[in-house]
Amino acid sequence: MRTFLSTVGFSLLLLLSHEGGFIGAADAEHNLRATDFHNHRHRRHHGHRRGEEFEYSAVSCRAYSASLDEFGAVGDGVTSNTAAFRDAVSQLSRFADHGGSLLFVPAGRWLTGSFNLTSHFTLFLHRDAVLLASQEESDYEVIEPLPSYGRGRDTDGGRFISLLFGLNLTDVVITGENGTIDGQGEPWWGKFKRGELKYTRPYLIEIMHSDGIQISNLTFLNSPSWHIHPVYSRNIVIQGLTILAPVTVPNTDGINPDSCTNTRIEDCYIVSGDDCIAVKSGWDQYGISYGMPTKQLLIRRLTCISPDSAVIALGSEMSGGIEDVRAEDIVAINSESGIRIKTAIGRGGYVKDVYVRGMTMKTMKYVFWMTGSYGSHPDEHYDPKALPVIQNINYQDMVAENVTMPAQLAGISGDQFTGICISNVTITLSKKPKKVLWNCTDVSGFTSGVTPEPCQLLPEKQPGTVVPCNFPESPIPIEEVKLQRCSSRRRNM
Repeated sequence: MRTFLSTVGFSLLLLLSHEGGFIGAADAEHNLRATDFHNHRHRRHHGHRRGEEFEYSAVSCRAYSASLDEFGAVGDGVTSNTAAFRDAVSQLSRFADHGGSLLFVPAGRWLTGSFNLTSHFTLFLHRDAVLLASQEESDYEVIEPLPSYGRGRDTDGGRFISLLFGLNLTDVVITGENGTIDGQGEPWWGKFKRGELKYTRPYLIEIMHSDGIQISNLTFLNSPSWHIHPVYSRNIVIQGLTILAPVTVPNTDGINPDSCTNTRIEDCYIVSGDDCIAVKSGWDQYGISYGMPTKQLLIRRLTCISPDSAVIALGSEMSGGIEDVRAEDIVAINSESGIRIKTAIGRGGYVKDVYVRGMTMKTMKYVFWMTGSYGSHPDEHYDPKALPVIQNINYQDMVAENVTMPAQLAGISGDQFTGICISNVTITLSKKPKKVLWNCTDVSGFTSGVTPEPCQLLPEKQPGTVVPCNFPESPIPIEEVKLQRCSSRRRNM
């Protein structure tokens, strides 16, 4: 039985405890904590009524729920609700070991600064709920740089904490009925462009060192920088997101899995001024030392618009390694490149075992883009002898229209990018294509059934026969994870 901790719901809780639902001294403590929580809410909303039940899909369902407005929040778009969010999460965290909890965000415009999430917890946004990120720097704590980066991405030193932040969590869900989280990033973009920031801009979501993350069925707008950043985490499901940022604003990446294992990204629509998805694992000597790769990553049914960046980028911060990346059923529209591998001397690490198939592209500068000279370093202490390994990269079953240049593939002298396979790809050129259609240096591999004709470093294998690239047959574990139908109860609006 699921309970909403209103006056009636709390009576049910007491009844369950007396009937044997909770047993022993630990349960007596739990009941006391539930009483405290009930009193806290009852003082703020005397006479609160139970509302209609609603359903949602999640990896984990919750036993208890509360509504944000019961913690004094005001959804007028002007009142700061940072304290209310923090109070709500703190109160609900008491139930982490007793079935978990859900915080319902009702319709309204809820201005807030940064707040932390907790374990066995769901944040659920009503379809007409908008979380408005505060534009005040003082609403964001300054935290240490990521150890695999050694510094902030925008500046030396620290970084502003993300709007929604999690550390060392288990089983956290951020979902809704396509409610909105609006980063209100314009002031941040201007400060960054003018060089006025002392610290790296905040992201909308960053969850670190955590296991079991779900982010789904939401719209994200206008992050100050990256939108979604799971890092040093595992067992992640990201699905059904719409992410929108101006195409003229750099660094507004959509989803950036970073040193993560077993991740599934699916059914997302992203418009960005930077990479729609950027796969990362640390920067130069810091990433090499930290040594945590991104691996077992599945991306499917993605639609991306990114005129100045990639649909899916691997790197450039890839010094901890990237391996076993699978992407399929991808649609790219008016984007700079389809799949881009970015690295440089000093990065070290590797990008290997990449498998992409079933990609449709319209109006592209490049279809395939690899570069071994992707610029910046965190400081002057990087190792120029640290060369990246790029191998076993597979592209298959693609169609691209209105393309300026099919491929720009540039490895590193003395450090070839090897094992490239491109099969069953048809590319139609724009009215004014580049004179050199395939520019290839320091790469090796083969092609099969590709038009226009590829460069000599990628010769046709078995002319007249389409030879497929190798793709793994066995699924990665996250593919087997199924969402369940959960129900909760919200108050009458």
